[in-house]
Amino acid sequence: MNLMGLVTGNASEVSVKKLAQEFAPFLVDGEKVLAGYAVVRDTFVFTNKRLVLVDVQGTSGKKREYITIPYKNILRFSKESKGTFDLDSELKIWVRGSSKPIVKSFRKNSNVDDIYRILSQAVLD
Repeated sequence: MNLMGLVTGNASEVSVKKLAQEFAPFLVDGEKVLAGYAVVRDTFVFTNKRLVLVDVQGTSGKKREYITIPYKNILRFSKESKGTFDLDSELKIWVRGSSKPIVKSFRKNSNVDDIYRILSQAVLD
C-alpha cells in the first residue's frame, strides 16, 4: 500500500503471490488466492472458497485475527457510498448466525467498488 492509500483509507490491491505465500499454511487442498485488498492495516483476501478478513491489532501490528467467511454463509452485503458531508463509505457483510453485520469503513469511495464487485461475483456464483 502506498503512503497516500494509508492516509486516506483507500483499498489498494495486494500481490496475489505475496498473499499465497502468507496464507499457504491456512489454505486447504485446491484452494487458491484470487485477490486481496489492504485498507490501512487490515486486509480482505478472496480465495476460490472463502473470504478471509485479516484484522491487524496492537501498536506493533504483530497480533492478527483471521476471520474466515465461507461464501455460502454470506446472507447479504451492502455498500454505502460517501455523501456530501459524510466522506466515509462503508461495506457491511451479514453472515449466517450473526445478527449484526461486519462493518468496514473507507475514507474514500474509490476501491470499495472493486471489493464489492469481487464479493458479488463470489457470492452469486
